Amino acid sequence: MILQDRIGLLSRLGNYMLSDNPNWKQAKKNASLQNGWFIPEFVELATKNIAKKFLSESELVDWAGAYHVQQLMNKPANVGIVMAGNMPLVGFHDLLSVFISGHKATIKPSSKDEVLIKELADVLKNWEPQVNDLIQFSDMLKDCDAYIATGSNNTSRYFEYYFGKYPHIIRRNKTSVSVLGGDETQAELDGLANDVYQFFGLGCRNVTKLYVPAGYDFEPLLAVFKKYDYLADHHKYKNNYDYNLALHVLNNKFYMTNGSILLVEDNSIFSPISQLNYEYYASQSELLSSLYNNPDIQGIIEKSHISFGHAQCPGLFDYADKVDTMEFLQSL
Repeated sequence: MILQDRIGLLSRLGNYMLSDNPNWKQAKKNASLQNGWFIPEFVELATKNIAKKFLSESELVDWAGAYHVQQLMNKPANVGIVMAGNMPLVGFHDLLSVFISGHKATIKPSSKDEVLIKELADVLKNWEPQVNDLIQFSDMLKDCDAYIATGSNNTSRYFEYYFGKYPHIIRRNKTSVSVLGGDETQAELDGLANDVYQFFGLGCRNVTKLYVPAGYDFEPLLAVFKKYDYLADHHKYKNNYDYNLALHVLNNKFYMTNGSILLVEDNSIFSPISQLNYEYYASQSELLSSLYNNPDIQGIIEKSHISFGHAQCPGLFDYADKVDTMEFLQSL
C-alpha cells in the first residue's frame, strides 16, 4: 500500500470512530464489560481523542512529511508491539506509527484491552484486504525484526532479556506532575481536575503529584475536584480510596479529602489510585529545572508547559517516554 492510501484509510477510520455505527458501539460496550476500569465515559473520551488528534488527514500528512516517509516501503520490517492495558487503546499510537511508516505490525494486545484494537484492525481489513498483510495479532512475539514494548518497571526487565538483541523501544513506568503558583484561574483548576481524575489516574499522562508554594490554599482545589465525586461510587476506585484512607488513619498521617481523592504530603511523584501527592517548593525555576531532568516524568502541567486540562490530549508528535517512535521506525 502506498502512503496516500494508508493515510486515506486512517482518516476514514477516524470518521468511523466518531460515528454511531452499531458495530463500533457494541465494541465499546464490550470493552467496558471486559475491563471494569473502562467505564463508558472514559472509553468515549479515549476514542474521540484518538480520532480527532491522531486521525485527521491533514495532521497525518504533516506528520508523515516531517519524517519523509516513503510512498512505498520496499522491504518492510516486521515490528512486534507489546501493548499495555491501563487505558483504552493506549497502544494505538504505536500501531499507527508502524502502519503509517509502511512496516508490518505483529501485535500482542493486553488481555485488559484487546476488544477495541482488534475491532479497529478488523474494520481496516474489511475496507482494504491488503491490511491483512500489515497488521496481525499473536499471543507470542517471535522472529520480529524490531520490538516496541510497554509495561511496568518489572516487566521491562523481561522485555530487555527477550528483545534486547533486536532494535527496540522499551517503555517503563512514567507519570506526570503539575506545578501550581497559587494564582490559577477557576478554569485552570477545572482543567487540572481532568488531568488528575480522567481514566482514574491510571495513565502516564495523569497528574499524580502537585508542587505548590508555601501557604498554598487547597480548599478551592478540593472544591473544584468535587465535579468528579461520582467516581467515588465506582467499586474499584472506592476500594482503593477506602484502603488508602484506612492506611493514613491507622498510621496517624495527615491528609485532606473531598470524599473522592486523598491529598497527602509525600515526596514520591507516583501515587496510588485515589491519592494525589503534594510537595511544597521554594523556587519554581529551580524546581522546574530538576523536573525536566527526571526520567520518570512524562509531562509537566503548568502555565508555561502543558496547559491545564490537556494532559490526556497528546498530538501525533507527543511520544510516550519522549522517545521518537517514528524516528526509530525510519531507522530500521
